[in-house]
Amino acid sequence: MREADPETQRKIVNRLKRARGQLDSVINAVENGGSCRDVVTQLAAVSTALDRAGFSVVSSAMQFCVTDPERAAETEDGLTVEELEKLFLSLS
Repeated sequence: MREADPETQRKIVNRLKRARGQLDSVINAVENGGSCRDVVTQLAAVSTALDRAGFSVVSSAMQFCVTDPERAAETEDGLTVEELEKLFLSLS
């Protein structure tokens, strides 16, 4: 993520903050006896938001690794295209 452009980082952070807000809603619903439907709906929203943020992170890193693999290996702790593929698959 060190080399992600500011717009990509902003979008990822916004997704994560949205997920955090949704997770707060889930916790509140569970603590206050919310309906099963509401809890599961909010959990699904959190899961989707986290998945999309994860895909955005991997996508950004893949673009960087493909365009400048040597620099990517230096700035992203030796992250290789193969490792990115594994990270991508771990999200599915």
